[in-house]
Amino acid sequence: MLEIDTIDKKAVLNLDLNLLVSLHHLLRERSVTRAAQRMNLGQPALSAALARLRRHFGDQLLTRVGNHYELTPLAARLRPRTEAALAGVERVFASEPVFDPATSQATFRVLASDYAMSLLGGRVGRLLAERAPNMRLRFELHNPSVIDTADEVLRDVDALLLPHGFLTDLPNLDVFSDTWSCLVATDNPHVGDELTMEHLAELPWVLTYHSPSAFTPAARQLQMLGIEPDVQVVVESFLALPSFIAGTNRIALTQTKLAPLLTAGGGVRALPCPYDAVPLVEALWWHPTNDNSPEHAWLRSIFAEAGQQLADTSD
Repeated sequence: MLEIDTIDKKAVLNLDLNLLVSLHHLLRERSVTRAAQRMNLGQPALSAALARLRRHFGDQLLTRVGNHYELTPLAARLRPRTEAALAGVERVFASEPVFDPATSQATFRVLASDYAMSLLGGRVGRLLAERAPNMRLRFELHNPSVIDTADEVLRDVDALLLPHGFLTDLPNLDVFSDTWSCLVATDNPHVGDELTMEHLAELPWVLTYHSPSAFTPAARQLQMLGIEPDVQVVVESFLALPSFIAGTNRIALTQTKLAPLLTAGGGVRALPCPYDAVPLVEALWWHPTNDNSPEHAWLRSIFAEAGQQLADTSD
């Protein structure tokens, strides 16, 4: 028999934004006490919120293991969705009838690699400080799953920085271009002043992003040239490459604009690729629903300007 009263209660629950905030803090803190402190609430109030959430989801969400709580499988799935939902709510209530960057208090979330953050982050940050001092920008690291779910992800974030070659059928703006270099240890006994194709075939490798959907395009090109890298390490970070190269015989591919930063600490050096590695074009991607948003159009102009500044300093 259909329980109308239960459906009505769930409908009311879904409209209670305070419960969404409670769920966010409970899943993040994994403790009623700490979550209550974070929200400046009494523990009984948050315990009552947890009880309502448990009834709604039909799941314990937090289960005691020893002297601490762990997330249930459902709670683990809910955590990123809750964070994305809260970010969406913030964007809704931060909307303004007339967008003025000088007074706007909007918050933008942009997903990017540490490579893109390192090259563009400071420039974008300075432009915002000059023209939109009350605006906030959240740079967050993306992960390989973004490529497979980009349309869904871009409903929850404002933009994604990613090179061409991974996404299609989404609006985008070219921000800057780059070429590829190779990293080797300064004391690598096998490599002199230049690398050869034989080095690439014989020496071990560190690859960044190594999966069917997430990969370094220049590494994929190397495979197409008939060289299968001997992959010893895979790391989803470009800034971490020197740690895996210094003092070893390994090789890695890195973006040429990033190479000065990676070699500044010593221990590694950058050399030209011994093959004509395909250049990359870093682009800003967004969801079509934001095409005509004045806030997003302004944000895109800021990234375009930062990309032009980067190109000017690299010339």
